[in-house]
Amino acid sequence: MHPVYLRQMNTTKYIFVTGGVSSSLGKGIIAASLAKLLQARDYRVTIQKLDPYINIDPGTLNPYEHGECYVTDDGAETDLDLGHYERFLNVKTSQANNVTTGRIYQSVIEKERRGEFLGKTVQVIPHITNEIKERVQLLGNTGDYDIIITEIGGTVGDIESLPYIEAVRQMKWEMGDDNVLVIHLTLVPFLKAAGELKTKPTQHSVKMLMESGIKADILVCRTEYHLSDDIRKKLALFCNVQQEAVIESIDASTIYDVPNLMLEEGLDTITLKKLNLSDATPPNLERWNKFLQRHKNPKSEIHIGLIGKYVELQDSYKSILESFIHAGAVNEVKVKITSIHSEYINAENISEKLKGLHGIVVAPGFGERGIEGKIEAVRYARENNLPYLGICLGMQMAVIEYARNVLHLKDANSTEMNPKTPYPVIDLMDEQKSITNKGGTMRLGAWKCDIKKDSIVGSVYNSETIEERHRHRYEYNDEYRNQLEEAGLKATGINPETGLVEIVEIPSHPWFVGVQYHPEYKSTVASPHPLFVAFVKAALDHSKNE
Repeated sequence: MHPVYLRQMNTTKYIFVTGGVSSSLGKGIIAASLAKLLQARDYRVTIQKLDPYINIDPGTLNPYEHGECYVTDDGAETDLDLGHYERFLNVKTSQANNVTTGRIYQSVIEKERRGEFLGKTVQVIPHITNEIKERVQLLGNTGDYDIIITEIGGTVGDIESLPYIEAVRQMKWEMGDDNVLVIHLTLVPFLKAAGELKTKPTQHSVKMLMESGIKADILVCRTEYHLSDDIRKKLALFCNVQQEAVIESIDASTIYDVPNLMLEEGLDTITLKKLNLSDATPPNLERWNKFLQRHKNPKSEIHIGLIGKYVELQDSYKSILESFIHAGAVNEVKVKITSIHSEYINAENISEKLKGLHGIVVAPGFGERGIEGKIEAVRYARENNLPYLGICLGMQMAVIEYARNVLHLKDANSTEMNPKTPYPVIDLMDEQKSITNKGGTMRLGAWKCDIKKDSIVGSVYNSETIEERHRHRYEYNDEYRNQLEEAGLKATGINPETGLVEIVEIPSHPWFVGVQYHPEYKSTVASPHPLFVAFVKAALDHSKNE
């Protein structure tokens, strides 16, 4: 069936990606790569994530627990995999693209309280599974997509995932094999002692899936070594799949190689075949491969310091790291990131810690731990003409540093760190002062910002008004704006609705910008974020002038 006919029939196909044997195998990257290939064949595709934890969303989770919290235009705090989806597809996601068990149960319980179940006993089947199916089909019912890919978090066999697996079984039974496809991602480990790849863990994982009533249609095997024909035949026989549906997913040097690897393995072809869809249009990956070419063949190298407090877990700053890959490709430069824990920075060791860097980024975060180290990093960048980009908390640290060391307002601070500071240059937003619940109550999602033309960001965006995504409670205190501007820290971006300062910069500095929003959330392979592109260019210029 050709995409045009699919739309005329108003039919949406559903693909589910499950995981087995081990977590962190890369279900999100496989889902995003398949979606990229299908999109490159002119199918309209989006991806959603079903997370089995009971939190309503990841907004209240520690970054050490779950990595970064990604934010969509409509203000949803979501799983970091949605960042991969947007970066690969260049298609915006929304609240509907991330569903948690907490949200499912909350909705069902609210319906029960309203009496919508007419006195029936509320149970996992059918009430919870019906709610899951409704959420899965929410995007499909819009008519905007031909194919919905749904990644199910966790691994098969987890107690938390069972209602999701049951919902998939029901959808496959109700809609048929032509409309619902299951891809199972599993690990084929290499045992050094035996000197061979072992298929038994995959066999057990598929068996467990079948015990839940689901047969895997396609098997994607994560492996460090190539699968031989004999192993593919064995997996096909014992896992009850066709041999052409046994797909090798070998370790790649970059996640951006995976779409091409999946193309070589024929993942898109077998997927379309099983969904009874046309594969007549070859995938157009020209733009994607141009990006890869630039990324893999840089003409120079720069070193950027990422100053944060969660640097032990790289996923805490996943979108920032990926944004530098996109911006590096544009500038044909390899961006080497040095992660530096702000808790261990002080006035005595700052020069040694930041030695050899061509620019620094002070990353987002919450709480007072590591704050003084971030302020020291800002001071070093300002005094040494080192290109500086402050994101969210990093912008606030720039304001505090300037107030302390240029305006000489001793003990200037944010009321988040010191509620009794005599100079609250960063303060809690008025509408936040009466809020007690933490989850989903910050300033979230896309907000407009008016930019001054004769500024660094004016030349970066080449636009008078922009929209960027936010996630914060505390803001620039406008009471100190005149003092700060007169001293040289200019407010060059203002929210037109609230009048709050969104961007600060130092015109006398080679490149010094702090932004209250999160530009990293909008950077994609197809549309690298201009702020990161400009910052990398400034760092490259700095490296040439050393």
